[in-house]
Amino acid sequence: MSTTTIIAIVLGLLFVYIFGLVEGRGQGYKKRKAEEEQERKANPPAPVIQPTPVTVKVDDPGLMRIKNESGYLTLDLDGTRVDTSALTSDQRKRLIEMLNVIRPWLEGKPAVAPPPAPVVTSISPSPQPRPVAPAPTPPTPKPAPQVAAPAASKSAAKEEPSQPAPTGIVGQIDAILQARLLGTPLEGRGIYLSNSPEGGVIVNAGLNKYNGIDEVPDPEIKAALRAAITEWENKYTPGL
Repeated sequence: MSTTTIIAIVLGLLFVYIFGLVEGRGQGYKKRKAEEEQERKANPPAPVIQPTPVTVKVDDPGLMRIKNESGYLTLDLDGTRVDTSALTSDQRKRLIEMLNVIRPWLEGKPAVAPPPAPVVTSISPSPQPRPVAPAPTPPTPKPAPQVAAPAASKSAAKEEPSQPAPTGIVGQIDAILQARLLGTPLEGRGIYLSNSPEGGVIVNAGLNKYNGIDEVPDPEIKAALRAAITEWENKYTPGL
């Protein structure tokens, strides 16, 4: 056998070996891909669950809100916390406006929405109280000569007890009303104001009781009540 023949046989065997090796790798790759595809179909990936959007509710304080915080009452007007121990004139006017708006509810009537509060463009710090110079001491007046009062007047002054100052809005208006009724034809008709259990106002006229001023049929009594309310507003809420 010649050398050329031997080389040809070796090259042929080497070609067959290389071809079989390449073919085996190709078959193995195809088999591995088929197995992966079957496994992917048998075990599909879990669907991605999108989180449910949560709606955040913004706290709306409304026009007026009263809260109990650790046993202390706080007041919010138009979404702003106010100091109830030092109300400004605008805050006092707004609070009275809110009370007048909800007053028809006590009489079983619908309430009308109040006008919006004025927009404050800037907030300035509370002004500090300025030091006040002491007023000059007035000269000491000479004591006036004592005039002896009649004995009957002294005894009457001792027997008459001092009346306590009226408390509450209804009590203050009633005190003004009683003073205005003195010396008028309405003085002896038993007209006075009192609080109802629901927090409203009861007008008492003798044996008759009325829930609110608008229910009073007597125009003379109604006019006296409105005059007393006007005087109370000028006395206790001046400038509002």
